[in-house]
Amino acid sequence: MRIERVFRTFSRMILAGLRPAALRCGLLALVLLLTLAGVERPAEAQKFEVESFTLANGMQIVVLPNHRVPAVTQTVWYRIGAADDPRGKSGLAHFLEHLMFKGTKMTAPGEFATLIAQAGGRDNAFTAADYTGYHETVASDRLELLMRLEADRMTGLVLDDPVVLPERDVVLEERRMRVDNEPAALLREQLMANLFLNGSYRIPTIGWETEVRRLGTEDALAFYRQWYAPNNAVLVVTGDVETDEVRLLAEKYFGPIPSGKLPARVRLDEPPHRAAARLEMKNARVAQPSWRRVYLAPSYHAGATQHAYALQVLAEILGGGEGSRLYQNLVLKDAIALGAGADYAPTSLGLTTFSVSASPKTGVGVAALEAAVEAQLRDIAERGVEPEEVARATHRLQAAAIYAHDSLAGPANIVGAALATGQTVQDVTAWPDRIGAVTPAQIQEAARAVFVERNSVTGVLLPERTS
Repeated sequence: MRIERVFRTFSRMILAGLRPAALRCGLLALVLLLTLAGVERPAEAQKFEVESFTLANGMQIVVLPNHRVPAVTQTVWYRIGAADDPRGKSGLAHFLEHLMFKGTKMTAPGEFATLIAQAGGRDNAFTAADYTGYHETVASDRLELLMRLEADRMTGLVLDDPVVLPERDVVLEERRMRVDNEPAALLREQLMANLFLNGSYRIPTIGWETEVRRLGTEDALAFYRQWYAPNNAVLVVTGDVETDEVRLLAEKYFGPIPSGKLPARVRLDEPPHRAAARLEMKNARVAQPSWRRVYLAPSYHAGATQHAYALQVLAEILGGGEGSRLYQNLVLKDAIALGAGADYAPTSLGLTTFSVSASPKTGVGVAALEAAVEAQLRDIAERGVEPEEVARATHRLQAAAIYAHDSLAGPANIVGAALATGQTVQDVTAWPDRIGAVTPAQIQEAARAVFVERNSVTGVLLPERTS
């Protein structure tokens, strides 16, 4: 199973933020999955040793002991993300993530990262549609430093125009580098904006450029004061620690912070779709054509939620590496594609997406490739899948969870993202069993529910001829 597929099916499911650096720890853990052949009991994969308690102010604390190395990772997850940006102020959650490093009354701008680096640690942050996270890794005897710094900036952030406005330029430059200069990223923005007619997920996490340019100090402070509170946060500590130690430190540093009055989070309803959308984009930067179709799909929390686990297995059957249907048929058998894959992310608070993508071989037209992909989707919806396919796919997914035990970031990211999006620790630990219980009939039913043309948008990315 290719490591990029493992990353997509497992780590991307929980960390969908803008910052690749925030994903490196989890990816590093999953790389070694390639050595895990012949796992006998994959359903035991995600049985974490977890301790959880809640402070009087409503902040949930989760401890995942891992004594293999004398290090600790701390992550604070806020239940607020890009989908909560006020209309007309897209990119605000991500902008505030940047500004959270700009200092408090106790720490000067930049001092947060400096103190952690001086302690031999590293830190970063990420913004996703439904949550924002801040994480640090240090030697386990430096955990108190992390607690003090994160508790301080939970309510003590100091912002003014000389600090905020230059950072806005940094965000705009980030958008230029990661979106405006990347044709595939530009097309993804357009696809999402056309797929979601009303839902908040139609807005890019980094924001539309015209709206980001108008964001200011008061916008950031208002958003911060509205959402950054202990009762809107989850603290996950994993590594060489004991629960009693974490409890004492959490009570000392986070306990005195008063809870906030939180507004309701809104995920707007998606109206019925009456017609499929199709986009074609040409760009001189494109070297190889590509094709993608994105369907509206239920998540753990919205729509026909009973299909969520079956859709995860379906994505693995369709696009889970070299043994998948798309790779076997389009790349190896018919030799019309250079690559093909499928993605499904079930953790959204609202409806989510199921996507299928492929790139044609030189000399093969996009129309022929599209017809071949559609034939594979239609075959599953009409004829279903074989029990052996389901067994292999569920085994691979469960095996991907096993190696999370051997990293600090893996379990922390899985549990934190789940709790930040309305799941429980019990949901996390039950995941391998629920995946293992998926049947061929459930997969066929899920495919029929999701592979509906009017609920889709198709995107084609082509080279632009300059002559």
